[in-house]
Amino acid sequence: MLPGCPGARKHVKKKKATDSAAQNRASRRRLIGLAAATALTAGALTALVPTAAQAGTDVQARTAASSGSSARQRAFTAAAAKYHVPVSVLLAVAYQESAWDAHAGRMSTSGGYGPMHLTDVTPAMLAGGPAGMVGRADLAARAKDPALHTLRAAARLTGLPLAELRDEPTANIAGGAALLASYQQAVAGGRSVDAGRWYGAVARYSGSSQRRSATAFADRVFATIRSGATRVTQDGQRVSLGADSKVRAEKGQLSGLSLTGVAASAATECPPEVSCTFVPAASSNGQVSSRPANGIRIDTIVIHDTESSYESAIATFQKAGGSSAHYVMRASDGAVTQMVPTKDVAFHAGNYSTNLHSIGIEHEGYAAHGGTWYTEAQYEATASLVRYLADRFGIPLDREHIIGHDNVAGPSSSLVSGMHWDPGTSWDWEHLMSLVGAPVTGEHGVGPVGSAVTITPGFTGNQQTVQICPGDDPTGATPSCAGQQQASNFVFLRTAPSGTAPLFGDQAIHKGTAGTDRISDWGSTAQAGQQYVVADVDGDWTAIWYSGTKVWFYNPDGSNTTPAHDVTLVSAAGNAPVSVYGSSYPDRAEYPAGLSPSTQAPISWYTVPAGQAYVATRPPVNTDDYFTSGAIVTGARQMYTVQYNHRVALVYSSDVTATGA
Repeated sequence: MLPGCPGARKHVKKKKATDSAAQNRASRRRLIGLAAATALTAGALTALVPTAAQAGTDVQARTAASSGSSARQRAFTAAAAKYHVPVSVLLAVAYQESAWDAHAGRMSTSGGYGPMHLTDVTPAMLAGGPAGMVGRADLAARAKDPALHTLRAAARLTGLPLAELRDEPTANIAGGAALLASYQQAVAGGRSVDAGRWYGAVARYSGSSQRRSATAFADRVFATIRSGATRVTQDGQRVSLGADSKVRAEKGQLSGLSLTGVAASAATECPPEVSCTFVPAASSNGQVSSRPANGIRIDTIVIHDTESSYESAIATFQKAGGSSAHYVMRASDGAVTQMVPTKDVAFHAGNYSTNLHSIGIEHEGYAAHGGTWYTEAQYEATASLVRYLADRFGIPLDREHIIGHDNVAGPSSSLVSGMHWDPGTSWDWEHLMSLVGAPVTGEHGVGPVGSAVTITPGFTGNQQTVQICPGDDPTGATPSCAGQQQASNFVFLRTAPSGTAPLFGDQAIHKGTAGTDRISDWGSTAQAGQQYVVADVDGDWTAIWYSGTKVWFYNPDGSNTTPAHDVTLVSAAGNAPVSVYGSSYPDRAEYPAGLSPSTQAPISWYTVPAGQAYVATRPPVNTDDYFTSGAIVTGARQMYTVQYNHRVALVYSSDVTATGA
């Protein structure tokens, strides 16, 4: 497709028009059911078109749903009877864990399998998941947390094979019932037909060691028992739980669970104009620290979207084995739930080095829905929160430090293509940066070759057409791939100065083939606020250095760019290409005895060839590492963070020459 042309724009500074549509987004938000409850962030680009098998599966699921099989209902009834668990308790726990969906043997985004969310987290999952712990020697130790292996506990209790508990819904339900029964035995010394007397066992099933988190889960379960629920699952199973308004939970049982309270220091950390409450995430989904007092800097804020409802995101972060974020923001009114103290590390970005130095903010919404969930209330509350955090921790207000999940570096060569793409193409970066007090100022235009520019295409007028496929939309509202024109935050990048030239294909995703206009294909776009070095100009087209090559975008009269100043340009110090990294660990020899070194290697897909230049907005910083024991290792070498392609990347300062611009 041709790059979007938002119409004739003068070669002058644009005035930000009020987006009346944005102000009214809250009133037209799409109401999405609980079917997406287990999805958390816009997923990796795994396939450019749906396969025939996937399409067939979708048809089968819809056909089954119309009839509504009762097999799963019978499985809950049988398991409850076998393990002497009130069926209402078993059904309500499963409803909160999975909305009774089976996931066909697939692990959910929060680390669990099947309707009962039985966890079995491996070191490889921690390496490539939200923790982004590839190369870390403490992977195996962290993966041993019992909260991450309830599947294995269920296997011991039932005698069923692990594979069966993972893949077969009936076995999975039996495993969950056996776990609940064992918890009830430990809490109450025996089982009861009174559902209210299972409150302690339900709280323990949450997997949380924190009182507020365990209590919140148990309260949701008992609210479900009182209200009842009925649903047809994604694979066509009709399941019902009748309402029991008379059930009374015995909350006194919590005293026997050895739960930890929330310290005063874990009170909400929000500006006064933001409505904020604290609900702790599962302890296994992060790392206790004392940043920045212990010397671990906080220099980045990462913007995410939840790919689920606000409530589902909070519930998912409370489950052991998955991800967490410091803050979760509601779409309708910008209310915030803080889930991790800022002093602690949250597992949100899929890159441990980024997690170590960042704060994550999740926003209720779906990246494929054209920004309809991103309300003005969210933008304004986010801006207040970002300003508060930036002032408190000295975070630069630029797009190398206020970034999206889609801008986070891949920590290793094998993980680059699988990095997430939220908050997506319809997050209005120019609006947010204006609200935080860091708007792009100056006249639109493009400077000479070798100068820096900021991408500033506007938003409402920057209408781009993208392909949206079922795999991009967890709500199920996209039955087949289709083009959709949306207000967008990016310009498309091409291999030559022509609207018919192929889109640039990121090396890690496309391996030498052309890019696509799929909404999740981040590799062929430059995003608002990002800064690059001008490589060439040809009529209405501007070229920049990007991902180790020269790429082109439509830029008549510089209408999509603003000259950038007060930045640093880095280029190869010699004639050899410079290695590019996704993490920032000290050298092996710099770790003291008793601490196993983390390791890193250059990203094999990327280099900075001689003659190219990239933008850094901050001086280089020392490499470092952090251990659960509290130990910190600081390396002697320093690394720059640069805007390398759609994502940031790291280069050693000793490998490059830096000049001002």
